[in-house]
Amino acid sequence: FKTENGLDYTADEVMIANGAKQILFDVFLATLEPGDEVIIPTPCWVSYGDIVALHGGKPVYVNCGPEDGFKISVGKLETAITAKTRWLMLNSPSNPTGAIYSAAEYQILAEVLVRHPDILVVSDEIYEHVLLQGKPFVSFVSACPQLRDRTLIVNGVSKAYAMTGWRLGYAAGPKSLISSLNKMQSQSVSCVSSIAQEAALAALTGNQTFVTDGAKIFASRAHLMAERLAKIDGIDFTPPDG
Repeated sequence: FKTENGLDYTADEVMIANGAKQILFDVFLATLEPGDEVIIPTPCWVSYGDIVALHGGKPVYVNCGPEDGFKISVGKLETAITAKTRWLMLNSPSNPTGAIYSAAEYQILAEVLVRHPDILVVSDEIYEHVLLQGKPFVSFVSACPQLRDRTLIVNGVSKAYAMTGWRLGYAAGPKSLISSLNKMQSQSVSCVSSIAQEAALAALTGNQTFVTDGAKIFASRAHLMAERLAKIDGIDFTPPDG
């Protein structure tokens, strides 16, 4: 977080878990009461809503189509907020759309969130390094430091380092929330495999050429797919940024 995003977190503001998915599971296990709402822009990763529902929450899906750049607008966010809204779920670069929020787009959303101090933010940034069109990545907290104490950043080694099976995700957020998430983990899976921890440490502190080279390969594949899809009559699509 320090070297890649310019963010300062202490050890008690960071947790690691068995994949980013477990972090999301623990977040909603630890914080949702029955009927609490979580705003989820769609298209979205399939597990978000189900994880919310498993813990008694209500996923509030907000359709964000190509006319929105597949990103939630200020108007749609304001419309979706109710007295029961507990979380806003963000994912950039997005799975499945590839949309990437700019700092300016985040800051406009933050203006709405500042007026609703009880709403927390999950920023799923696990595709941080998979950039396909040269559009830069920005972390939500980097763009909106005023919401640092209300935001959980979720990341992991599965995408950037092709370590899916190692099952190691990590998150940064306010100390009180991280403490609750660690309690959830300690009573479920106990901890992350020490072997996976060593492997992730090697990935994060080693030579990063692999990451940039891998991103270039992904980008070349994306460009090839875009060129071929463009030649098919009847198909309309937006080339993904990430």
